[in-house]
Amino acid sequence: MGDATILQVVPRVETGGSEQTTVEIAEALARSGARGLVATEGGRMATAITQHGGEIVTMPVASKNPITMFANAGRLVRLIERRGVDLVHARSRAPAWSALIAARRTGRPFVATYHGAYGNPGLIKNFYNSVMARGDRVIANSHYTADLIAARHGVTAGRLRVIYRGVDAGQFDPAAITPGAIAELRAQWGVAPNARVVLQAARITGLKGHRVTIEAAALMQSEGALGNTVVVMAGDAPRKGAYRRELMDSILRHRLEETVLLVGHCSEMPAAFLTADVTIMPSLVPETFGRTSIEAQAMGCPVIVSELGALPETVIPPSQDAKAFTGWLVPADDAAALAAKIKLALALPPRDRAALGVRARRQAAKFSLAQMQRATLAVYDELLGTRLAERFGGVPAEMA
Repeated sequence: MGDATILQVVPRVETGGSEQTTVEIAEALARSGARGLVATEGGRMATAITQHGGEIVTMPVASKNPITMFANAGRLVRLIERRGVDLVHARSRAPAWSALIAARRTGRPFVATYHGAYGNPGLIKNFYNSVMARGDRVIANSHYTADLIAARHGVTAGRLRVIYRGVDAGQFDPAAITPGAIAELRAQWGVAPNARVVLQAARITGLKGHRVTIEAAALMQSEGALGNTVVVMAGDAPRKGAYRRELMDSILRHRLEETVLLVGHCSEMPAAFLTADVTIMPSLVPETFGRTSIEAQAMGCPVIVSELGALPETVIPPSQDAKAFTGWLVPADDAAALAAKIKLALALPPRDRAALGVRARRQAAKFSLAQMQRATLAVYDELLGTRLAERFGGVPAEMA
């Protein structure tokens, strides 16, 4: 079979894990000699897709209006036939229904990646979610997600593939970050050069546990355990202005305004993780992967994550291996437990901290970008009889 044409369908390409993975697979397709189309309404990552060899096809696929969704199915049928698309890969529920209809009408294989936990409150919502489990192959981004899919939708192992999201070893490389970049970031945040940094890198939304972080910082302050430590909350607050104000009120009430800093969106995350003494993910709901945990470890930074969802899959805790641990697990919504683990992380002697950093990078290497790309191409190969994964190349020993 000659060069394949793969169509990815995603609502928008603004920001987020599914959008970033769309870019990364577009790049992998180009590298393997295939054509990668992306049907989307567009967004800030559209340029990255074209720069990496993909092609944007603008279409109103973000709409949840049934009439628009059905019309989108027709648009996708015409696109598939006009451009000779060989396989359709959907990454979100609303456009997945349109993509599924189009794939079945045209006899093309259909792949769906289950990126989120998707609330499952009743029969109607479960049916709506089930489109992500109707693929000829269903990709789960963690074993937690795979178990969820199997339990909810009865997907058998023959159709299910676990492919962790990947971290770019070239981007998340401590050697690539200059001391000047770290100093500049600290100045931007208003953090003193000698201050210890606890980093929470997440969107400003209640599900990420920012309230718990503030409570943990207040507990540490009451114990005199903060010292010169600052807590940096890096993330934007799309349509969450009221929640951000609530956090600011809590910070002021606990007199933590010089200690807990809401710094907004950070575009230099590798430098941010390298600046941090520990990165925390105190999520209140199960995460289906936990990219922040892997990115932090790739930069040699220990992590503290909630013992929920797929987060435990990303870290080696002391309870699993006291000599190889790369971070800690904490119960969700437990400020005292979080404070205790932060104190442990900050108390590590320099030699132990450096050794942990080496182990963390080794752990992150299990989640390399190249490995994720190749595994996804291999799924396409299963259905098309192509050799895209082979043409993409071997997976190098990254982050060793």
